[in-house]
Amino acid sequence: MRNKNIRLFALMLLIQVMIYFGLKFDYYRELYHYRKGIAQISISDVDLSLIPDGIYKGFYEVVWVGAEVQVTVKNHRIEKIDLLHHKHDKGISAEIIPSRVVDAQSLWVDVVSGATSSSKVILKAIENALVGAKE
Repeated sequence: MRNKNIRLFALMLLIQVMIYFGLKFDYYRELYHYRKGIAQISISDVDLSLIPDGIYKGFYEVVWVGAEVQVTVKNHRIEKIDLLHHKHDKGISAEIIPSRVVDAQSLWVDVVSGATSSSKVILKAIENALVGAKE
């Protein structure tokens, strides 16, 4: 009986260890894809003279960070950018990026230190909105 209990305990312990390492592996796999996705973001400035007046939506997401924006263009100028949704962890300070883009009338703005990933994702969502407007 005692030998049976020891085997049952060892089996339960083995299952718990396997679950723990399985979850860790899954987390590190997501982390790898997140870092790779952020590193691959390339922001291209958009020629506003080619963008007709209108309201355009854009979206971009990389694993744990995402943004949805609505960009209003009038007379080939970005009038305003509404951040409709921002999925973030510590990147809330990046929510200033839309106002920086409006002020600069360009996607070439400084990202927010400590919120670089969120900054890049928001900029890419804005770019996607404007690129979609040209099509």
